[in-house]
Amino acid sequence: MKYLLWLLKAAIFFTLFAFALNNQHDATVYFFFGTYWRAPLVLVVLAAFAGGLVVGALGMLPGWWKHRSAAAQLPATTAGNPMPTATAAVPATTPAPTIAATDLPAVRQHGL
Repeated sequence: MKYLLWLLKAAIFFTLFAFALNNQHDATVYFFFGTYWRAPLVLVVLAAFAGGLVVGALGMLPGWWKHRSAAAQLPATTAGNPMPTATAAVPATTPAPTIAATDLPAVRQHGL
């Protein structure tokens, strides 16, 4: 399996390397106010990909910060151990709790 993954990585690398060698001619990207950037096409594609990664990460930052602050506000007992340990054993005669429909979290349906 390890060799198969190395073979897949090598195939991806050589495919991208061949793409870079085949796209060495200059491309011109025109911006506003008459400015432009002339560079090899492979650099233009790489810059567009990197810009997309940056925009995507910046778009996810507010959600990350929200979840991080929510996790920081959790009590210390539940932050380290999600299931608290019981000091006394539960008697076998205790019936299992019933779950009412109102106790379940709401499920939202997303349609396309």
